[in-house]
Amino acid sequence: MNLDYFWTGWSPILHTLLIATVGYLVLLLMLRATGPRTMAKMTPLDFIIAVTLGSAFGRVITAVDVSLAQALAALALLVLLQWVLAAGRARWTFMRRVMDSPPVLLYYDGEIQHRALRRHRLTEADVHTAARQSSQGSRAGAQAVVLHQDGSLGVISEGSMGDGSSLLPYVERG
Repeated sequence: MNLDYFWTGWSPILHTLLIATVGYLVLLLMLRATGPRTMAKMTPLDFIIAVTLGSAFGRVITAVDVSLAQALAALALLVLLQWVLAAGRARWTFMRRVMDSPPVLLYYDGEIQHRALRRHRLTEADVHTAARQSSQGSRAGAQAVVLHQDGSLGVISEGSMGDGSSLLPYVERG
């Protein structure tokens, strides 16, 4: 049996400790510098960066053949891409259309939006669950139920509806 499976010396261990410590601290500083939006509820862009950063960081921590400079460059590139895409999303409408899912009205003014439920693979039970989770005893107290960008369901009560200007553009016709 090859003992290299158990011990290859202190050098790889010190390398892992250095990469993990410095990489973690630099990644924390970079994410902190990009603002709270980076770590908000996850949109597809947020999910991709989280998975990619986690994968890259996990790989560079244990890879002996990856230098500290290379690890930091990879992490910095991923955070920079996140920042550039988020800035483009904030600035240009076409980027928002490409990156974001619009909110979807699932229930409005006493009517279930069946077409929207089917399109997003949800059920009436999901609408009832959202109402219960927002402390509504029934759908009757809810004016609207919205599927948000991050996949969560939001309930707007009758007293909070106002003129509905933030919702009515999302009512599916037909």
